[in-house]
Amino acid sequence: MAEATHRYEIEVRWTGNLGPGTSNYRAYSRNHEVSAPGKAAIACSSDPAFRGDAARYNPEELLVASLSGCHMLWALHLCAEAGILVTAYSDRATGTMVLEPDGSGRFAEVTLNPRMTITDAGRVADAIAIHDQAHRMCFISNSVNFPVSHRPEVTVG
Repeated sequence: MAEATHRYEIEVRWTGNLGPGTSNYRAYSRNHEVSAPGKAAIACSSDPAFRGDAARYNPEELLVASLSGCHMLWALHLCAEAGILVTAYSDRATGTMVLEPDGSGRFAEVTLNPRMTITDAGRVADAIAIHDQAHRMCFISNSVNFPVSHRPEVTVG
C-alpha cells in the first residue's frame, strides 16, 4: 500500500493578556483558544497547578483525550469490520505526568479504560481482543514515547 501523508492545521491563540503582557509570572492569564479552519474554538488554559483556569481544558488533558479518542475510533472501526455490533462506548482515561526539579516534565504513562456494550454475548472475547489491535493501529499512541495501556471491559446489552 502506498504511503499517504495527512496534514493538520491548528491555531493556538493566547487570550490571556491582562494588560501588562508577560511583565512577570503572575501578570498574565494562561487562557488560550485552540481552533481549526471551519471549527469552533476550544477554550483552554494551563493546569491549575500552573496558574491555569480549572474550567478550561489544558494541553495535558487534550493529549489524554487524543489517545482515548483515537483508540475508540479504531476499536469501533475494527468491530464494524468484524461484524460486532457496538451500542455504547465510553472511556475514563488517566494519565500521569512527572515534573522534574527544573520545572520540565513528561508523561510517564496513560491508561485507557474503555467500556463497550455489544449485542452478542458470543463475541465478548473478540471485542476484548480488538482493543489490542486498536492499540497497535492508533496513530496517536504510535507517536508518543511513553507507555499507553488499556483495560477494556465489554458487556452485553
